[in-house]
Amino acid sequence: MPGPPARDTRTLALRGAGLVAIAVISGLLWFLIRHDSSPDEPTAQPPAKSTGQYTFTPVAGPVRSTDCAAKSYGKTQDFFQDSPCQSLVRALYTTESGGAKALVSVVLVGMPDSTKAKALKTLTEQDGTGNVTDLVKDKTFAGSGTPSVSSENAAYASRVEGTNTTIVLGDFYDKHKDKALLGKIVQDALRLSGDFG
Repeated sequence: MPGPPARDTRTLALRGAGLVAIAVISGLLWFLIRHDSSPDEPTAQPPAKSTGQYTFTPVAGPVRSTDCAAKSYGKTQDFFQDSPCQSLVRALYTTESGGAKALVSVVLVGMPDSTKAKALKTLTEQDGTGNVTDLVKDKTFAGSGTPSVSSENAAYASRVEGTNTTIVLGDFYDKHKDKALLGKIVQDALRLSGDFG
């Protein structure tokens, strides 16, 4: 039985080559669309709030609550009884610098409005007004030689962002003294409340 005419074989070959060409061009276009010259958005980099001068290691928390009056003392407790908070997150971190180890308490208080958030900051900045109870003071965290971050030797830092007040207290282990260094550490630790989410 005779084979198909030569013309039909050439037609099939041309059609096959055309399909291959279309597939190659389509693939090339898809590659160019997916890999254009504009840089991709960075996705693996941590947010700016996660970088700073010191490296902090979490040791307790975050512990969440909505009862700030029950988790505070002194005039700060009175403040919360009159102006209840909407949220409270507390955590503890350690960091080391120049052979000195520090413990820091980071507290994020969500208030109903920015005026009350600022009033809380102003109150806790003053001596003898109490504060939010840190996780050492309420015995949530305990360890060998743990410093009292709410003592008179502790360093303090705070800031207000919108309706949120961040309060940081810190002190060194082993009764180490370096007021300037401790001040820098608690200031840097303010950014950690941004990780609470």
